[in-house]
Amino acid sequence: MAVITLRRKSRARSATVEPRGLGHYLAFLVLVLGALVVMAPFAWLILTSLKPENEVLNLNPIPSHFTFQNYKDAFTLVPFLTFTRNSLFIAIIHMAGVVTTSSLVGYGFARIRFWGREPLFIFVLSTMMLPGAVTLVPVFIIWRNFNLIDTYWPLIVPAWLGGGPFYIFLMRQFFRTIPGELEESARIDGASTLRIWWQIMMPLSKPAVTTIAIFSFMESWNDFIGPLIYLSDTSLFTLPLGLNQFVSQHGTEWGPLMAASAMVAFPMIVLFLVAQRYFVQGIVLTGLKG
Repeated sequence: MAVITLRRKSRARSATVEPRGLGHYLAFLVLVLGALVVMAPFAWLILTSLKPENEVLNLNPIPSHFTFQNYKDAFTLVPFLTFTRNSLFIAIIHMAGVVTTSSLVGYGFARIRFWGREPLFIFVLSTMMLPGAVTLVPVFIIWRNFNLIDTYWPLIVPAWLGGGPFYIFLMRQFFRTIPGELEESARIDGASTLRIWWQIMMPLSKPAVTTIAIFSFMESWNDFIGPLIYLSDTSLFTLPLGLNQFVSQHGTEWGPLMAASAMVAFPMIVLFLVAQRYFVQGIVLTGLKG
C-alpha cells in the first residue's frame, strides 16, 4: 500500500508540473552560449599547446596531429617543477593566514560587542576602495628597510594581518547567520571565546571558509605583481614569473608557453569543481543577514 501511495503522489506531482515555456528554453540557450564564449579561450589554449611547433601560430585551432612535445619542452626550458613548488608553498601559507585571521576578525565584528565596533567595521570596508598601486611603493620601502627583499616574507606576512577587508566582510556576514543560542550554551558550559570560535563557529562555517580558501589560494597562485617586485632570485620565482621566462629568456616560445599556461590553470579549475557546492553556498548565505 505504501508503494502504491508513493506512486500516486509522484503521478500527482508530475501532473501538476507546468509545461516549460519559451522563456525557459531561451534562458537555457543564452546560458549555453555564454558558457561557450567563456570556455573558448581555454579550449584554444589547450589545442594550441597540443600543436606541432610549425602550426602554433596558425589560425586553424585544430592541429593536423596532436603532440605532447610542448609539455616536455615546458619542463626543460625553465625549472617548471621548482616554480610549481614555490607557488604551492606560498599559496598554502597565504591561504592558511587569510582563513585564520579573517575568521578571527570577522568573528569579533559579528559577535563581540565593543565601543566603536560599527564605525571601525565601516573603516575596514572603506579600505577596499584604496587601489593597491597607491600603497605599492610605501609597502616596498617598509620591506626594504627590514632587509626582507628577495624573500617570501612580503608575500606571506600580509595574509596573517587580518586577511583583507573583503574576506573579513564575508566571515562577519556568515557568522551573523549562526544562531546565538549555540554561543550562549557554550559560554554556560565554560567555553572561552577562542574555543567557541574554533570548535563551534568554524565547523559551522565550512561554506564561507571554503569560499575564502578558494579565493585566497587563487589570489596567491595567480599573483604576478608581488613576486615581480620582491623576488629577483630565479630559484625563488613563482609560476606567473616562470611563464614570463618563456618570453624574456627564450624569445617567445609559444608552444611551451601555452602548455605551461594550461598546467598553471588546470589546478584552479579542479579546485573550483571540487569545492563548487561549498563555494556557491558560501556566497549565497553571506548575504542572508545584515
